[in-house]
Amino acid sequence: MTRKLISIVTPCYNEEANIDELCQRINDVMSKLDYDYEHVFIDNCSTDGSIPKLRAIAAQDKRVKIILNARNFGHIRSPYHALLQVKGDACVLIASDLQDPPEMIEEFVKKWEAGFKTVLAVKPESEESPVMFFLRKTYYRFVSRISEVPLVQNATGAGLFDRAVLDILKKVDDPYPYFRGLLCEIGFPIATVPFKQPRRQRGITKNNFYTLYDIAMLGITNHSKVPLRLMVMGGGLLALVSLLMAFCFFVAKIIFWDSFQMGIAPLLISLFFFSSVQILFLGMLGEYIGSVHTQVRNMPLVVEAERVNFD
Repeated sequence: MTRKLISIVTPCYNEEANIDELCQRINDVMSKLDYDYEHVFIDNCSTDGSIPKLRAIAAQDKRVKIILNARNFGHIRSPYHALLQVKGDACVLIASDLQDPPEMIEEFVKKWEAGFKTVLAVKPESEESPVMFFLRKTYYRFVSRISEVPLVQNATGAGLFDRAVLDILKKVDDPYPYFRGLLCEIGFPIATVPFKQPRRQRGITKNNFYTLYDIAMLGITNHSKVPLRLMVMGGGLLALVSLLMAFCFFVAKIIFWDSFQMGIAPLLISLFFFSSVQILFLGMLGEYIGSVHTQVRNMPLVVEAERVNFD
């Protein structure tokens, strides 16, 4: 009887120091399981020695496959593209920085064998900066509350996805997806595997303020209309308050014509306040328009420069 195939996808960008250990630990885990496996690296145009190292590993082990991107397409599009290329009965997505321990794959598979089509790693604890961990938890709690579907809080993105889930994702045809949100929108029950995220041991994180802001806004604009509704209600409320304040000032001036002086300070304060609110609303509206623009352009997720060990 032919054994089932599990595809393992690892997005990679300048992770030369972690590749060898990652491959070895995944091989050790998969040797304990009664499944065949393929390990697909998708490299986002690394500038260090990652690509030569991947080529050397792939030359020795045909189960290791490589997709080389023509340029850096970002941390959102690249792994999603790789997920859609695999042929396994299930696919495991795991980062190359070793902060999602490969040993979790065994727990993922157990949940899959129990009937779950989607399994996600969640980190209720982390050795990262306490400030960053607090901000992440606060964000996920906020997005989950305003989202049209409940999201899995503290999910890292690592997990296992059944072939049925991957086939649905292929039909979605989203050029800039919020992957964790899509998994929840599909609707299959989601199992979670909690773990304490270790601190990165080698290399430096590729996330910065812009990339974190990008994925944060993507989660909001792709899965919630609440900010747009709040802008409408907030604008109406501010207009009502302004009208009431104007009426009060008018009455005060009529009653105390000679002694009441409104002064320049209230005018300046209200001018700056309403101007900042308008800029905030326009910026939020721009995020939604930008999301629509991305969908309308319908560009490919990535452009591949080369594939290695693919049939």
